[in-house]
Amino acid sequence: MKANAVVLAAGEARRMGEQKLLLEIGGVPMLARVLAACAHLPTLVVGAASLRSFVERSGVRFIGNDEPELGMSHSLALGNVEAEPGAPLLVFLGDKPLVTRELVDRVLAEAGGSDICFPQGEGVGGHPVYLSPHARERIASLPRGDSIQRLRDDPTLRRRALDIAEIGAYADVDDFEALERFRICTGIQEP
Repeated sequence: MKANAVVLAAGEARRMGEQKLLLEIGGVPMLARVLAACAHLPTLVVGAASLRSFVERSGVRFIGNDEPELGMSHSLALGNVEAEPGAPLLVFLGDKPLVTRELVDRVLAEAGGSDICFPQGEGVGGHPVYLSPHARERIASLPRGDSIQRLRDDPTLRRRALDIAEIGAYADVDDFEALERFRICTGIQEP
């Protein structure tokens, strides 16, 4: 069964003062970069209302999260309910715009018989995160406001941390300074 991609994009980006996922790197909106990396998978975006038209124009299914203050676990639960039952999930964050299809395919290929599979560099977990159907059963019990880290660290699940140094697994954009650093360090210039 093919994994379903769930892109979490419900944050309000208060530090940016505007919808950061539509800001561009090299002329391409950040969210479009993430969607391109998972375009070969059935994909849905759990996002802020301000992203609905962009996501739907991209041909991707949109699930609105009207309560982003409930945290990442709430967005993940919304996506889990709407994704194909019994399929593994591959969880992405919308503000990690340097994720690549190669990274996606590596995580999927190496997930094997694990419940949780994710990139890890220098002890830091990255994305995308693979969740088996068994791991998906635990999503609804995550506390409000929690992140996917609780699932990644659950000792009762079969974990596989992949030693991956690729920047796309870890680097996220939280403010304009980070956005500019992305543009400079990646050599991606604005048109």
